[in-house]
Amino acid sequence: MAAPVSVDEEVDLRIDSLAYGGNGVARANGFVVFVRRGLPGDLVRARVTKVKRNHAEATTVDVLEPGPARVDAPCAHYPACGGCRFQDLAYAAQLDSKEAQVRDALARIAGIAEPPLEPIVPAESPFFYRNKMEYSFTRSDEGPVSGLHRAGRWDEVLDIEKCWLTTELGNEIRETVDAWAREERLEAYDQADGTGYLRHLVIREGRNTGQALVQLVTAPGERFERDHFVETLQRFPQVRSIQWSVNETPAEITNLPTELLWGDEAIEEELCGLRFRVRPNAFLQTNTAMAEQLYQLAGEAAGLTGNETLWDLYCGIGTIGLTLANKALTVWGVDVSEESIACALENGDLNGITNAAFFAGNVGQVLEELRERTGDPDVAIVDPPRAGLAGKALKRVGEVGAPRLVYVSCNPTTLAGDIKVLASQWGYRLVSARPVDMFPHTPHVETVALLTR
Repeated sequence: MAAPVSVDEEVDLRIDSLAYGGNGVARANGFVVFVRRGLPGDLVRARVTKVKRNHAEATTVDVLEPGPARVDAPCAHYPACGGCRFQDLAYAAQLDSKEAQVRDALARIAGIAEPPLEPIVPAESPFFYRNKMEYSFTRSDEGPVSGLHRAGRWDEVLDIEKCWLTTELGNEIRETVDAWAREERLEAYDQADGTGYLRHLVIREGRNTGQALVQLVTAPGERFERDHFVETLQRFPQVRSIQWSVNETPAEITNLPTELLWGDEAIEEELCGLRFRVRPNAFLQTNTAMAEQLYQLAGEAAGLTGNETLWDLYCGIGTIGLTLANKALTVWGVDVSEESIACALENGDLNGITNAAFFAGNVGQVLEELRERTGDPDVAIVDPPRAGLAGKALKRVGEVGAPRLVYVSCNPTTLAGDIKVLASQWGYRLVSARPVDMFPHTPHVETVALLTR
């Protein structure tokens, strides 16, 4: 059908639901329009920004009638800040929407008419839940300040007074570093022209151990007095590791080699009764409390009895495999990150676990070699990045054919696509899927799925 709307036109739309990614779904004479900042039940006036053959995109200009689930956001920076997307949507409605998105993906993409979907697991706390925050420095009249990007903008950073995603400690550390930077008369980096010095501030916390790691990212050159920086942060007894990274490229990245300025190379976190060493670039789920629930669900889906060979693919620092090691005969973990594998090996030793081994490698390239070494796995757990089992990984996992496959997903659309292939080409059947809300006020949802052959 011909699009009934045009670019820059303003139209009144009733929002029916939320699409995966967070935009509201409305219809103009039956034509689908995805509306940014539109919530279910809202009647909004929206300006059309893009028109395609099958849908249009628009941005809310005014909320004419708020929907029943619209609430007041507590954060003073909302909705300008891009850190949160749904502080103005009641939490129960967020859960309903995320569960519906997983169900829709399994039905529409995987082709499962009645998905075996279990109720979503709500977050223990909808605020102050993150154990890792990455801030960007920006320039202000008073000097450099660190904050979060403005919603929808890569080139504009907001000065944040209080972030509702991190802890009180995290907010205090950020404010202290900002005061130090202004005292030292350092200049924030400017992405547009490549001038300036301070680029990012990364704060990681062991939420169950009370330990914190601070990583400063700058442009090349040592333009600060490191002893004074260390002394500034030593006022916090929780800070156990202070590290410095240099970014020589225009890219906005923090996953960089680090130099230890003071303290330990890593901090520790406690999960499911085990201790885990966490280095600056190692992957760890950013919601500690919900990570424990996620791993518990993965363990239940694995159905271990003590005699199984377990593969932990995309294992990160070994969290899932090590928490299940006491229920398996052997655990074999693989991850592409050498730093994560170093942590996994350390974590096995730290907890006295002797039946787990970890190897660095691309999952799509090393499974044949792993199979030769370990034999066929009885259970495989995969926890891939947002792109899912990309490249050769999906084919290799299907060829291995573990009788039980536990898929921990952070993207329901790629999960559903992978399930469709695993079912049609490798004989797998989806037994259950359980959404888990790891990230309140964002569009993201985790899912633990069990497939059997």
